[in-house]
Amino acid sequence: MMKFTKQNFIFLVGGIIIYVVDIGVDFWVASKYFCRQYCWGILILCFRGLSSLIIQVFSYEWFKNDWEGTDTGKLKWIFLVHLFQCGIFIRYWFALKYGCQAAFKQKSSGDASERDPPNFIQKQAVDAVADINMLRVFKTFLETTPQLFVQIYILMEHGKNNFCQYAAIITSFCSISFSTVDYQISLRKSLPDKDEFRVLPKLVYVFYKLLTITSWILSISLITLLNVRSSVILLIFLWICGFTWTLKQHTTFCKSKKMEYLYRTVVGIILIFTFFNIKGRKTKVCISIYYATHTIITLGILFVYMFWKPSIIKEIHFTIVSILTILSLVLGIIFLLVYYRLFHPTAYCRPQACSDEVDGQAGQKDRVEIGRFQNFIMQ
Repeated sequence: MMKFTKQNFIFLVGGIIIYVVDIGVDFWVASKYFCRQYCWGILILCFRGLSSLIIQVFSYEWFKNDWEGTDTGKLKWIFLVHLFQCGIFIRYWFALKYGCQAAFKQKSSGDASERDPPNFIQKQAVDAVADINMLRVFKTFLETTPQLFVQIYILMEHGKNNFCQYAAIITSFCSISFSTVDYQISLRKSLPDKDEFRVLPKLVYVFYKLLTITSWILSISLITLLNVRSSVILLIFLWICGFTWTLKQHTTFCKSKKMEYLYRTVVGIILIFTFFNIKGRKTKVCISIYYATHTIITLGILFVYMFWKPSIIKEIHFTIVSILTILSLVLGIIFLLVYYRLFHPTAYCRPQACSDEVDGQAGQKDRVEIGRFQNFIMQ
């Protein structure tokens, strides 16, 4: 397990700032829409409400798993905090506490065991941040990415723009960037035999994700402009495909069946927007089929516009959007190939600790913590 460094602590603080700013921008943009078109304001708040509810459910379930056998009074207090949609801030508090100790106050030797105080603090910091980053992945694709789609659609449909729209779009891009990079950092730190996630791989990975997601959102926005019903049918069909594939992978992320099906439902939504490796296996064929399908759908939508030439969008606007869509798709695929060719950890090994029998309550907790992140979506 790698060390929790000062740079990681700075990224953690940056993530908190982006998270709080994102909440403020959401309510600001929603209030602006309520003054003119309240349906858009309601939709933006619905994305936030659904995302927050799912995040609180998973966060509380993880607290229950980690604190199994401890004082029930603590769990009642934690439940109350999550009931008021503030569970993520409790996790940030723990992460800042352990992260500060690990990055600034502890000096661990490489030969020390995981149970030695310095290394134990390092593990607590890494685990706390890993839980937050898993929750932020949920938020990114349940709230931020759909909101980005809505903002771009409104911009394309009405042609009117104002500062709050641009602020929302920029905040969404920043949030996607931070969450994807932070998640990859946690993945490298929490799994054994993984190289450190350096600056160049981070940039390549971010550009791969942002460009492919941007191209896809522009494509979906175009088909939504043409026909809202067709867009909804397409998104539902893609979710069914993603959910079905997740079922066939026999994921084992959660302890209970209900939570596992909720997890698979959320992963199905995530797979609408971007590809993730669910089981940590080789996915060359799957990722090729995934992005080939997205490319075919994107080109199909552009060809429909080219030959049909609907009056709903001006020709100059369509030319700009189509160039951006193709350019971001091509560049995104190039960054994807570079990342998988040069920087991607090719083997996700499952350590023995996940399956070995360990006596005592502390050993059981370690298995839960390790298994949770290793059974999460990978890349």
